Amino acid sequence: MQKNDELILKIEDMGVDGAGIGKSDGMTFFVKDAVIGDVVRAKIIKLKKTYGYARLMELLEASADRVEPNCPYYRQCGGCQIQALSYEKQLEFKENKVRNNLERIGGFTKIPMEPIVGMDEPYHYRNKAQFPVGTDKEGHIVTGFYAGRTHTIIPNRDCALGLPVNREILDIVIDFMEKYHISAYDEKTGKGLVRHVLIRCGFSSQEKMVCLIINGKSLPHGEKLVEALRKIDGMTSVSLNCNTERTNVILGHKTIVLWGQEYITDQIGDISYEISPVSFYQVNPVQTEKLYGLALEYADLHGEETVWDLYCGIGTISLFLAQKAKQVYGVEIIPQAIENAKRNAVKNGIENAEFFVGKSEEVLPEFYEKEAAAGRKAYADVIVVDPPRKGCDEKLLDTIVKMAPDRVVYVSCDSATLARDLKILCEQGYELKRVRAVDQFCHTVHTEAVCCLHRVNM
Repeated sequence: MQKNDELILKIEDMGVDGAGIGKSDGMTFFVKDAVIGDVVRAKIIKLKKTYGYARLMELLEASADRVEPNCPYYRQCGGCQIQALSYEKQLEFKENKVRNNLERIGGFTKIPMEPIVGMDEPYHYRNKAQFPVGTDKEGHIVTGFYAGRTHTIIPNRDCALGLPVNREILDIVIDFMEKYHISAYDEKTGKGLVRHVLIRCGFSSQEKMVCLIINGKSLPHGEKLVEALRKIDGMTSVSLNCNTERTNVILGHKTIVLWGQEYITDQIGDISYEISPVSFYQVNPVQTEKLYGLALEYADLHGEETVWDLYCGIGTISLFLAQKAKQVYGVEIIPQAIENAKRNAVKNGIENAEFFVGKSEEVLPEFYEKEAAAGRKAYADVIVVDPPRKGCDEKLLDTIVKMAPDRVVYVSCDSATLARDLKILCEQGYELKRVRAVDQFCHTVHTEAVCCLHRVNM
């Protein structure tokens, strides 16, 4: 068996990245775009000792769970890795992914798993999109999405996960660039002006924001772009974000408002939020309300609790919790996000939420040590964490154990690091009581999960 050999594979499982898994002569092969139940002809493209990667060449027998993808670009784009799988099976895959990671990485044998929370309509759910801008071989300006694991732009203004208004906005931006000879950024040379178009929409408010990320400090004829964009219903904010660095990081540090407000508003449950171009805000507001509702349910607040919300962003979960808690403390590393959080608290008339700028893995341990030095015990009834994909820092987990809150609510976007962190907490006095996956990113392999841990007497 060697590279470029072709195999007939029965796809029996799917990997964490959505690739189909089949076996031949004791070797495991990962086949992108194949789904469970398919029989495929595949060409080996890479071989390791016990496994390999193969390219789907021909679908010989379609799985009963295979469906026609909504988007013609799904194989090239790579953003919707499992769009060819029925939505029912997608939910099953994601629930199993969380369960398997808790078993394999966390070492849990009895998992209090509750049914995954899916969507009634798993398309057009994204309230935010970032479109790279470039030129094609003929020199025409194009925008769309990067092909999987590349920076090659696939021209596509009609993403099945985004909102229909995105195309209207992108058409206006490209027409403007062509009319006024505004150049697109070229990653290879570092020249050209417009790098990305960021679009945000408030689902409840119907407010819309357009932000052009530029390789410069100003946009020639910007007033003409504003004039065209203002004709779109709900347009609220048009801005520039300046990023002149040779980097693949999308946003720069300075944002200039061309017209309107510097933010749009949106509402989740009874709480309104101000969202700027750089704010972290969940991209699926329908599922976010369910996700935060679960976090609030798991926190089991009765009005007398002190709660710490770590990695709080613009205060999305904090303000949810503050409706039922006595006092909430939020921690976030991004200063602008904390300013948003404070404004959001005022906007909603919430006076029992206080916010701190800093790394959660530094702020909470420093608070604990300061209280200990003063002869007091740092206290929390509930600690909520919603960390980035890398999970929680070990020092932070250690401080949580020392503070010994009655309950820990862990909101996770990566079930592998979630399992690792839960194992640490459950080895030091906590018991896993509830787990539920939430399909926040339909048609992709990613899923959110919410867990509740209770302190047990040791």
